[in-house]
Amino acid sequence: MAKRVCVVGGGIGGLAAACFLARDGFEVTLLEKNSELGGRARPWRLDGFTFDMGPSWYLMPEVFEAFFARFNRNRSDYYELYRLDPYYRVFFQTGERVDISADLAETMRTFERLEQGGGEKLKRYLDEARYKYDVAMKRFLYREYRSLGDFFNRELMTEGLKLHVFQNLDGYVRRFFSDERARQILEYAMVFLGSSPSNAPALYSIMSHVDMNLGVFFPKGGMIALVQGLARLAAELGVRIETGAEVKSIRVEASRIIGVETETQTLESDALLVNADYHHVETSLLPRAYRSYSERYWRRRVVAPSMFIIYLGLDRKLESLVHHNLYFSTPWDDHFSAIFDRPAWPENPCYYVSCASFDDPSVAPAGKENVFILVPVAAGLDDSDDRREQFADRILDHFESMTGESIRAHTEIRRIFSQRDFQSDYNAFRGTALGLSHTLLQTAVFRPAMKSRRLPNLYYAGQYTHPGVGVPMTLIAAQVAAQRFVSEQRETR
Repeated sequence: MAKRVCVVGGGIGGLAAACFLARDGFEVTLLEKNSELGGRARPWRLDGFTFDMGPSWYLMPEVFEAFFARFNRNRSDYYELYRLDPYYRVFFQTGERVDISADLAETMRTFERLEQGGGEKLKRYLDEARYKYDVAMKRFLYREYRSLGDFFNRELMTEGLKLHVFQNLDGYVRRFFSDERARQILEYAMVFLGSSPSNAPALYSIMSHVDMNLGVFFPKGGMIALVQGLARLAAELGVRIETGAEVKSIRVEASRIIGVETETQTLESDALLVNADYHHVETSLLPRAYRSYSERYWRRRVVAPSMFIIYLGLDRKLESLVHHNLYFSTPWDDHFSAIFDRPAWPENPCYYVSCASFDDPSVAPAGKENVFILVPVAAGLDDSDDRREQFADRILDHFESMTGESIRAHTEIRRIFSQRDFQSDYNAFRGTALGLSHTLLQTAVFRPAMKSRRLPNLYYAGQYTHPGVGVPMTLIAAQVAAQRFVSEQRETR
């Protein structure tokens, strides 16, 4: 008989891992706490609007193509993609705005306008980013780091210097650009990886190659189309999926997991792969004797930001937005400081605005707009109703001023989602939206391990493990964790 295994958490990483385990002969049950699959990528639907509740950028398309190819499938059979143009629009505090175009030559001309010689500087920067990306993909991302020896090896010492692993991103970008606007465009992605440019390794300059060279895409119908595609593949492979099935405890006997308990049932399981919040599983679901990490360990982690999100369904179209929009305040170091150094609600924050209905009419009724505003904020802040409303009003005041368009008077739907929601919906550590920050000492072997130190049949995927934050990274983590799971658990049948 096939070995029975449970996957806990129906986010993108959990769905992907379940696919690998089912493909390789395990009898897989996936348990998802919420009523919808997708985890942070689940949808919210109301009155003809479909909102992506979390991830809204589709980057590194070859990771998704490679994932489906591992099952002898084509991604295009599961969901449709289209390329955005422009990739995104940037609003500066000065009132200027620039578009990052799907035409790289046009983007180089934009950088030339920002700084003399900026076009050629961008080309050199992207050439180096392309090299880093290719090396990282081939040698460092699709692997597990189990010890310091795995990380500090000759290959890393040789390539690490070329990849600028030991230099921070902001210092590296300053080698190329003096103009703050140019630096902001090249560094903005760090906050969505849970870091600031001053403490993220310069390796993450690869993100500029990801969006400017590889391109920014979007699934027709929203990110939920990706989730539905993964769920369909899982079903084809025989995965049994249960939603509304929150795991309340993990059953251990003779130092092995024997099953899990939900509110309504007990499931026997020969092994467990977890895609839920790592800290929650360790501190709330496992008996203390079987935890790999102490409370002191978690207290000392650099936690990635939470997100303050305002979902808006508008009864009119907006003239000033494209699909992806970014606002950069000056000096933006103040916002990063309010996240990582002196946690507080930011006074003059940067933020992101999604307007998916700009080029996807399926996510909003005709003539209406699907918008959400996302502000990165420190994890663990006071998230009372009064604080939410005050902060939302401040952001909406600025948004109306920045765009010159009326928003409040045309709002049909308004919903706030912030720290306490991340905690209640995803059991997120301190209300983080992303898990752990990508600092050097929280990279690769320094991230939580993919296998429990105390239980031989407990494994972890998801954004806490290597390679970290982001939808493509969780797909890679799912593959790496599943490979180890299969190789070890097959041996114990």
